[in-house]
Amino acid sequence: MASLCLSSSRIVSLHHQKPFLSLQLRPRPSALSGLGHATSSLCFNPLRSSADRRRTATVLTKVEKRRKRGSSVVCYAAPMLSVHNLQWISTISCVALMFARGTGIHKSFVVPLFALQAPLGIVSWMKGEYGIWAAFLALLTRLFFSFPGELELPFIALLLVIVAPYQVMSIRGKQEGAILSLAISCFLAFQHFSRAGSLQKAFDQNSVIATVAIIGVAVVSFLFLI
Repeated sequence: MASLCLSSSRIVSLHHQKPFLSLQLRPRPSALSGLGHATSSLCFNPLRSSADRRRTATVLTKVEKRRKRGSSVVCYAAPMLSVHNLQWISTISCVALMFARGTGIHKSFVVPLFALQAPLGIVSWMKGEYGIWAAFLALLTRLFFSFPGELELPFIALLLVIVAPYQVMSIRGKQEGAILSLAISCFLAFQHFSRAGSLQKAFDQNSVIATVAIIGVAVVSFLFLI
């Protein structure tokens, strides 16, 4: 009887006994701290990151300077050679040739050159109501009074633009108009320099305005062709 009780007590004590050992190994806090410090030292280097930042900032500064320099060249060089500015240069040169003295060119060739290379705003104004009224008043004045010789060519240019048909004015801005303008300007340049006698005489005080105007017309006509 006593042996039975002993065995039962041993069985009960075995059931209530705690587990022996856990198989999971937990690292020590010191080992974790050492591992984290080593990992952070490998992943983050303040000296290297500062050097990379300086190098990146230097490269970005150089790229920005080059971009600004290139944009400034484009922004300031492109408008100087625009079609509108070239047309105005040609128009001013033609008007200067109409009033210039000291040249032996046939100034009648300047009138079609003016009509071919004048800006669209001037041509629209001439063909509009204001241009028609200006031509009417000029023609009415011409019937009763005599025009000075310098005003004949501007008046003829106004009438030519007004009465020019669409088929003729449509060659403005095209290759045909550029070829015709270049031919007229080369003919005027040949006449001017051949009748001046020499290049030095072409730049004398009496002929310098006509020489500069002819050079401007020839250069603009060549630029329109290319």
